[in-house]
Amino acid sequence: MRILVVNVNTNESVTEDIARAARQAASAGTEIVALTPRFGSESVEGNFESYLAAVGVMDIVMAYNETFDAVVQAGFGEHGREGLQELVNVPVIDITEAAAHLAMMLGYRFSIVTTLQRTVPQILDRLRVAGVLEHCASVRATGLSVLELAEDPARTCRVVVNEAMKAIRNDQAEVICLGCGGLAGLDQMVADEAGVPVVDGVGAAVGLAETLVRLGLSTSKIGAYASPLPKARTGWPIPRGDVAP
Repeated sequence: MRILVVNVNTNESVTEDIARAARQAASAGTEIVALTPRFGSESVEGNFESYLAAVGVMDIVMAYNETFDAVVQAGFGEHGREGLQELVNVPVIDITEAAAHLAMMLGYRFSIVTTLQRTVPQILDRLRVAGVLEHCASVRATGLSVLELAEDPARTCRVVVNEAMKAIRNDQAEVICLGCGGLAGLDQMVADEAGVPVVDGVGAAVGLAETLVRLGLSTSKIGAYASPLPKARTGWPIPRGDVAP
């Protein structure tokens, strides 16, 4: 089984962190192929960058020449999942929705700890689209940008734990979700400190993708996610030579 795990930003270091978490979650025999968009922003924090990332993710997936069995979109609260579902005939899992669905199996209410406050509305919108917002106790921002997360991992972990404890004490959260692909791999450390289950969206998405592939299930193509209609699209697909790798 081969799963494409696609970073939404152009930061190769973040891609490496996401890939590491994905491989730790994957079963023996599952190949994780981590992809970085050919264009976009070095971090995605806001609607403009998110829409840009959506096109970048679709572009890099469609440019991949080998066969694959599923796609994981590794951006929290980002746009584009629906477009990918139209373009490919394999399961597409968004880490935001994956984390929320698994969290709901572990407790009645979950909270998300994310990066900047400006990303919170996007996450809430994605939870609303997924139909799980009712079980979200809160989305708490650490105030750390995506690029700051890796500068001091120990500090990042402390800040995330601090917000997680606030969510547990003040918001009645029973489960914590890590709300950024750049936080991948911190789940066990945060769980040890917070004393509740902590869901890493990357690992959750990989596990769900594997399950769907093994069950032979994929996106329904008769309605909302039917393949795009055949028509001319100026500039799409993007030729390989037009964008720096």
